[in-house]
Amino acid sequence: MIELRPFDQIGHARHGWLDAAHHFSFGDYRDPQRMGWGNLRVWNDDTIAAGTGFAPHPHRDMEIMTYVRSGAITHRDSLGNEGVTAAGDVQVMSAGTGITHSEYNREDVTTTLFQIWIEPTRRGDPPAWGARAFPKGDRAGQLVVLASGYPDDADALPIRTTARLLAGTLHSGQSVTYPLAAGRKAYIVPATGRITVNGVAASARDGLAIADEQDVTITALDDAEVVLVDTL
Repeated sequence: MIELRPFDQIGHARHGWLDAAHHFSFGDYRDPQRMGWGNLRVWNDDTIAAGTGFAPHPHRDMEIMTYVRSGAITHRDSLGNEGVTAAGDVQVMSAGTGITHSEYNREDVTTTLFQIWIEPTRRGDPPAWGARAFPKGDRAGQLVVLASGYPDDADALPIRTTARLLAGTLHSGQSVTYPLAAGRKAYIVPATGRITVNGVAASARDGLAIADEQDVTITALDDAEVVLVDTL
């Protein structure tokens, strides 16, 4: 089962400094048919104006991953962590028992990013934050695990949920196949380019909700950058 969710049919909110698109219910966007996909609760597609950002605000009991597509985002939190995550890199915040953080675009250009929230399967731990550079060259023609709740994914940022965040870059005509275990769900968004997933076509920033598929084959119709979440 593959459900296409075109970008122009998901939730949209414009706040002047922030242009946000919501693949699932979030903020003032409410759709009872799109409350999440398995443990995947939020996939926001944010465009943040230069010199603006999210003021300090709290979170708890959520795994929050930020995939920066262009520009950069500056993180600061109540644990004293501070860091800049640039295009192509990823940061992970495990909100745990509670954390307050801010995220600002300190650059002189617009920043675009995906913010992805997954419900934890392990609770009660203290909050944590981490970031890592993942060179796009390493993702050419393959899907690379960027964040994972599985200890065997040693090079990925750790998250406290039985899920994975992966990304890859494909040249036009290239394909990659991802095995989806029984009972698992996947959500795929091409950050750029057009793709097919098991024959279902999608354009940049569309979403594809996938279940009950043993193998997920992604084929690039253009040069494409693809982001995938595998979750319960």
